[in-house]
Amino acid sequence: MFRVTLVRRHVCSPCFALSLKAACVRQQHTGSASSDGHYDRLYPGHVPSTGLQKALLAVGSGVAALQNPYRHDMVAVLGETTGRRALIHLRNRMRNHPEGRIILTERPRIRLSTLDLNKMASLPYGSFGREYLRFLEDNHVTPDTRADVKFVDDEELAYVMQRYREVHDLLHTLLGLPTNMLGEVAVKWFEAAQTGLPMCVLGAALGPLRLNSSRLRSLLTSLGPWALQSGRQARCVLSVFYERRWEQSLEDLREELHIRPPPLPAGASPP
Repeated sequence: MFRVTLVRRHVCSPCFALSLKAACVRQQHTGSASSDGHYDRLYPGHVPSTGLQKALLAVGSGVAALQNPYRHDMVAVLGETTGRRALIHLRNRMRNHPEGRIILTERPRIRLSTLDLNKMASLPYGSFGREYLRFLEDNHVTPDTRADVKFVDDEELAYVMQRYREVHDLLHTLLGLPTNMLGEVAVKWFEAAQTGLPMCVLGAALGPLRLNSSRLRSLLTSLGPWALQSGRQARCVLSVFYERRWEQSLEDLREELHIRPPPLPAGASPP
């Protein structure tokens, strides 16, 4: 049985709470047609914020995320408030690819409500859809835990960030990496090289500090170099309509995207 567990977390940082409250107050008092258009709500859930508020949000969420890398809510806010240039670059890469343009037009979402879990479970072993479902079950995760974007002040860029966020677990499947700390850091190394998002670069730089000596050695000698090289060489992972690739074999999809299977750490067994 596929089980979904949602964990509700609360923000503890006073600076973060104050800035978030101010942004929400601004949202409530902003009409649909402001003089410059900057503070209009651009999409459902959008929370307009000033440059100063974004800076405070970035600092507060960054500190919280460093203290606890599993605070996905804080990692999300950090990414939204620091990633505009990288998002523009990713959006342009998607526009320049036929499949990426379709994604930007159709705006698919990866949620439990959009997945046919029974059909995915009936797919053969080794297919991308079956392996993604196995990843969700084995790691007790669900795509519905990915928060909606709030602080990106551009409707199309907000979708690009949302797509990146919802593709994260698919990358774990493509890269063959679990959700433990070593696996998350290796994925961040791949994402840093692939996307250039500041939060990915920060996670890639500071994540190794939380690894024990054996896992750090595995990262530095095998997983890390492989992840960086794969991230640089791979096709833009946001320009793949994964929802139409469930039946494709994982091996073929990796080959198409120029992603080599991960090296096995010493003592590990094949997935």
